[in-house]
Amino acid sequence: MTNEQVIVERVYNAPVKVVWEAITDLDKMKQWYFPMLEEFEPAVGFETRFDVVQGEKTFVHIWKVKEVEPFKKISYEWKFGGYPGNSVVSWELFPDGEGTRIVLTHTGVETFRGDLHPDLAAHNFVLGWTDFIGTKLREYVEEQTEE
Repeated sequence: MTNEQVIVERVYNAPVKVVWEAITDLDKMKQWYFPMLEEFEPAVGFETRFDVVQGEKTFVHIWKVKEVEPFKKISYEWKFGGYPGNSVVSWELFPDGEGTRIVLTHTGVETFRGDLHPDLAAHNFVLGWTDFIGTKLREYVEEQTEE
């Protein structure tokens, strides 16, 4: 099993404060990220779980916040109930002129054993994060900035 990580980097036309709130404020996260998310706090040790239904399968997402540097970085452990593996998702924000450069790093995706559980294969995380970071979050924060 090789170490696999997914890294997605983008620059948004939105200030760091707007991006930080979009990735840490529950009501905002529900708008662009996971509508079924019932609780989230950007506090080390905070844990949450929620179900994501895809077709016939339900994936129980289990998160535990590991690191918080307000307006700079948040990391959380990410597991799936009933499946092997444990990963870490880190969101890092950097001022970029009037905008924000975001770097999302998801390490440990190989521990989900995509060879045995194709839905959890690394390429699906690449597709998912590219959509979340490249499209959904960008559209959300840039729309907030225009208002």
